[in-house]
Amino acid sequence: MPDVQCDIEPVGTRLVVHVRGELSVASAPAVRAALLKSLVEQPDAVVVDLAATRIAEPVAASVFLAAARHASLWPGTALLLAAPDPPLAQLLTNGYGRLTVYASVREALDAPIREQATTIMDTLLPASGAARHARALVTEGCLRWELPHLAGPASVVAGELVTNAVVHAQTMIDFRLTLCRRYLIVAVRDGSDAVPVQPPPASSDPADLRGLLLVETMAHRWGTLPGYGGKVVWATLPLRIDV
Repeated sequence: MPDVQCDIEPVGTRLVVHVRGELSVASAPAVRAALLKSLVEQPDAVVVDLAATRIAEPVAASVFLAAARHASLWPGTALLLAAPDPPLAQLLTNGYGRLTVYASVREALDAPIREQATTIMDTLLPASGAARHARALVTEGCLRWELPHLAGPASVVAGELVTNAVVHAQTMIDFRLTLCRRYLIVAVRDGSDAVPVQPPPASSDPADLRGLLLVETMAHRWGTLPGYGGKVVWATLPLRIDV
């Protein structure tokens, strides 16, 4: 069985992921990894080119729905599928109704860009003042966007994520605060591929990432994504308490 190959091509402000080969349950994780790594770059949209894709097992196509759900949660990027083969397009449309399917890559690239989220970003040095600066950016954003009730919890989340990056990654840090339709998103990108693991509540090891317990408590969801040359750790906070 041939392996699946994913090649990523930047086109303007979007990324095209060319999926070539046979998509099966066994090869689906490789496709998922390529799509999630594309999301780390936070393009306007990720276009998945399926012109050279053969679906060996229909259930494997669910990988696109899983990636689309993740993209909608973080970083709010549209995942657009280009499936020129009518039976494949029908499978994706009828079997996975939330997917957006176009007949060609060109049509997907030409699709209107939805309203862009409002973002505050900065690059931070891995120094002791990085977390304090991140908290100040969050407070500024929450006041500017008339979300004073989120200034406290979002500042705590931002401070803990940046502190973890300073202590454990010790690389330059890209900090991003994004206002989406339903959520406020805090994202921290560093140059380490080590995935943070939440320690058990009873842990007494000072090296444990205990700040993640605070993130777990205050955020609606949080997670990590591998990127090229590092990772992104993100957390979402609902704009409304009842979300």
